[in-house]
Amino acid sequence: MTAPDDPAAVTGLRPRDFVGYGRYPPQVRWPGAAKVVVNVVVNYEEGAEYSIPDGDGRNDGWGEYAYEVGPEVRDLGTETHYEFGSRVGIWRLARIFDRYGIPVSVGACAVALERNPAVAEWIRERGHDVVGHGWRWLDYSRMSLSDERDHLRRAIESLERTTGQRPRGWYLRSFPSERTLDLLAEEGGFLYDSDPCNDELPYFTEAAGRELLIVPYSKVYNDTRYLLSPTYGSPAQFFESLRLGLDYLCEEADDGFGARMMTVGLHPRWSGQANRAAAVRDFVAYAGEKAGVRFMRRLDIAQWWLEHHAEWS
Repeated sequence: MTAPDDPAAVTGLRPRDFVGYGRYPPQVRWPGAAKVVVNVVVNYEEGAEYSIPDGDGRNDGWGEYAYEVGPEVRDLGTETHYEFGSRVGIWRLARIFDRYGIPVSVGACAVALERNPAVAEWIRERGHDVVGHGWRWLDYSRMSLSDERDHLRRAIESLERTTGQRPRGWYLRSFPSERTLDLLAEEGGFLYDSDPCNDELPYFTEAAGRELLIVPYSKVYNDTRYLLSPTYGSPAQFFESLRLGLDYLCEEADDGFGARMMTVGLHPRWSGQANRAAAVRDFVAYAGEKAGVRFMRRLDIAQWWLEHHAEWS
């Protein structure tokens, strides 16, 4: 029985790659001969979500439960849930990273940082890198080409103004559009995109006739699992999930299957709650003491890969 035609070839859509590095991944060499590099991404979205006051004609979802308030009334409960992340949660996470002295990446919606300049100031002070996460936290897969391009350019200008650095990486709210990669290549100035979640190592793809680096994200090593079935029953399970993943990646490296990258995604409104922050603290402390593990910013991972990928097979 022959395989079905590739839908991308039939429709002209971007082709899918089911093979990747396959059976023999490259023998990556990270800085300091690290077996696993861990990148913590703080998704700073609070204040950029859908809301009635911003004229969106709809409320965003709370995330903690499935019920959503319809567009006919303003959802004050959900608004204050997001505000917890910007008022309290981000600073609780910041104190953990400051205490342990680890570099992190902040996936920032531009409008969110404009509405809380102190967060941008903390990013500048600590030398964390900014990953562009959209002008706002919207469904860009449903947006027109011209609107998505406009939001991309507005986000670049805004983030450069608030943080002092131009974003060199990009990822959107869960579902990028078919045009996102081409827009990044067209705009120029981007080293990588992080929308895909299809690998544990960076790789190259084609966009607008150019080669573009992908630094994959993860929805598994991510606090969204508090909300998505099957959920964590307690923060201890989040820590255990991260610990097991890190241990296994190190074990694979010891067995000769090459070094790996581990992305941990956090959200201030969720992991900034005191009980869940304990899981973040425990993982940061555990990873920091584990031999062969190194924390790196996403920008540094991308630059290292671009500079050294030709050196390994």
